[in-house]
Formats: sequence, structure tokens, C-alpha cells
Amino acid sequence: MKNEMAVAFSSISENESFARVTVAAFVSQVDPTMDELTEIKTVVSEAVTNSIIHGYNNEPHHQVYITCTLIDGEVELTIKDEGIGINDINEARQPLYTSKPELERSGMGFTIIENFMDTVEVISNPGKGTTVHMTKQLTNTKTVCS
Repeated sequence: MKNEMAVAFSSISENESFARVTVAAFVSQVDPTMDELTEIKTVVSEAVTNSIIHGYNNEPHHQVYITCTLIDGEVELTIKDEGIGINDINEARQPLYTSKPELERSGMGFTIIENFMDTVEVISNPGKGTTVHMTKQLTNTKTVCS
């Protein structure tokens, strides 16, 4: 069975926790392990924070978009912004790289995302935004009731 949710919210840092909790509540219906749920919440935090800080330069008048699909024990998660985009995706995915060193960012966002998810695809167009599409196969999930 397939189940899907979508949400959009303002690009303010306070909404990072909203995004994390919303996705966790949705994924919880298939009874993931606590470790899996923690990992999913962490990648949502990282990707949403990247959108707000790097994509929109902390400007609050934009939207961050999330879609989450549950299908046959797999989570498909997409986090998208329409911000400044990434000029060099390979560079941005390198551990410790940050485009905002003045903010004392650790530069580990993509590294964390890649370690916690099974697949990670980053699509970005300078001036048009970034989409991060991720999947994770869950263990011992229950079927979503219709």
C-alpha cells in the first residue's frame, strides 16, 4: 500500500522542528525502529536547515517543501527549496564543506544524510533551488491500513 503526505512551510529556523516532528509522526504509522525514526528525523533537520540557511540565506519570506511517501516498507523523502541553488554539488557533498564558514557551520549535513539514508540524490540549479530526494528501507514495518 502507498501513503503520501506533503507540506510546505515558511523558511524560518523555528520550522525545522515542525518539519522533523511532522515527518516522524507520518512515518511512525508503519512502526519503524527507534533508530530508524531518529535517523529520519535527523536527515529532515539537516536538509531543512540547509534549505533555510544556504538556500534562502535565512530570509523568511520563502517556502520549504516536503513530500514523504511510504510504500512497501520504504520511506521516500523529498525536501525542496526554490533558493539560490548549489553551484557545485560534488563540492557541497564533501565532509566539512560549508558555504557559510562565518556561521561556524560544521559542513556535515550531506555526510549525515548519506550515512542515514539508503539513497540520496541532489538536484540543484543555481538561481532556481535544490531538491534532495532520499530513500530508506525500513525493517519490520507494519502495513499502512486503508
